[in-house]
Amino acid sequence: MERIYDLEKKYVMDVLDNAFETSKNSIYNNKLEYEFADMFHSRFAIGHCNGTATLHVALLACGVKTGDEVIVPALTMSSTSIPVVLCGAIPVFADSNLDTFEISADSIEKCITPKTKAVITVSLYGLAPDYDKIVEVCKKHNLYLIEDNAECFLGKYKDKLVGEFGDFASFSFQASKHITAGEGGMLITNNEELADRARRFNCLGYAGVNAKQGKITRNDIQDPNYSRHISFGYNYRMSELQAACALGQIERAEELVARRIEVAKIFDEAIKGQTLLKRQAEPEGYVNSYWSYCLVLDTENPDVDWYKFRDIFQKNGGDGYYAAWKLSYNEPAYQNVLQPIDGVWQKFDENCCPNAEYLQKRMIQLKTNYWNLEEAKSQAEILKKTIAEYISK
Repeated sequence: MERIYDLEKKYVMDVLDNAFETSKNSIYNNKLEYEFADMFHSRFAIGHCNGTATLHVALLACGVKTGDEVIVPALTMSSTSIPVVLCGAIPVFADSNLDTFEISADSIEKCITPKTKAVITVSLYGLAPDYDKIVEVCKKHNLYLIEDNAECFLGKYKDKLVGEFGDFASFSFQASKHITAGEGGMLITNNEELADRARRFNCLGYAGVNAKQGKITRNDIQDPNYSRHISFGYNYRMSELQAACALGQIERAEELVARRIEVAKIFDEAIKGQTLLKRQAEPEGYVNSYWSYCLVLDTENPDVDWYKFRDIFQKNGGDGYYAAWKLSYNEPAYQNVLQPIDGVWQKFDENCCPNAEYLQKRMIQLKTNYWNLEEAKSQAEILKKTIAEYISK
C-alpha cells in the first residue's frame, strides 16, 4: 500500500499541466469542497491553507473578540489555543478524562464564566470526546462548539461521524494526518450565515465569495467601479495543488484510515496480559481512527522511566515514539506572555488541570502510518520484548 498513489499524482499533474490558468484554478478546490461536505453530511466545506487557519477563521466567524473566553483542552498541541489568542480572546484550559485522554465535559462546565463564547474540542489521537455531554453543556450555556479534528478522520461517536456535532468542524491535511496534501485544512458547517462569514475571513473579505463560492470571476472584478472588499479578512485559501492531492486522498480515505486501525489491532495483541502500559480507552459506541496508538506508562517517576522505556525500545530496534506535547499553558509563551494579562483568571500550574498533568508526562504514542504491515508487526514484537525487559529490570 502506498501513502501517495497514482490518483493523487494524476490530479496534481493535471493542475501543473494547466499552468495555473485563472480560468482553471479552482476546479480541484471546488471538487474537494463538494466531496468533503458530502462525506461529512455537511452543507458547506471551505478549504484552507492549513488546519490552524481553519480554527482562526471559525472563531472569527463565531464573533470571538477581545475579552471573550474560549474553553480549550490543556492536553493538545498549542495550535488549538493559539488562534484564540490571535483573536484577542483568552484560552481557558479544561482538564482531561483519565481513561480516554479527551477533554472532560465536567471540566468544561466548571470553566464557564459570563465571558465564555465558545468551546473547542479535540478528538485526540483519533478518538472522539463525549459529545452527548459536551453538546448538552454548550446548548445549556449558549456556546459555540468548534471541533478540532486534525487527528481524527472517519472516527465515529455513536453512529455519527466525528465532524457532525459542532457549529464548525476543522480538519488538517498536514503531512502526518490521515489525509494529507503536505499541508492544508478544511472547515465544515451546516450554518449558511457562519459559512458566509468564514469564507470571507478566509478570502480577504471579498464581496463576491460566499458559503459555496470561493472564487471571483474575471467579469466580476474587471470593473473600475467594483467594490472588492466588504470586510477585512485573511488570505487563508487552499492552493489548487493542495486541493488536487487532497482530493485523491479523499477518494482513498477509507483504505487509508482502515490501515491505521489495522495497525492499532496489531499493537493491541502486543500489550495483552501486561499492566505496565494502559492504552487509550475506546468506550462502546466509539470508533477510534488512530492517528497514533496512545499508551500511558504506569510509573511514579515519569521523568526517569519514560526515557528508560524509550531507550530500551530503541535499543531493540523500535522506531522511537512520540511524546505528548507540553500542556499548552506550560509552554513559555503562555507562562511569560499570556499568564500576566489582565483577565487571565487561571493559575498556570500543576493544579490547573491535574489529570492532564498526570497523563502528559507518561504518554507513549506509537505511529500507525505503516503502509507495510510487516513493519508494524515487527514493531509490535519489539514493543512486547521491551515490556518484558523493562519489567525484569
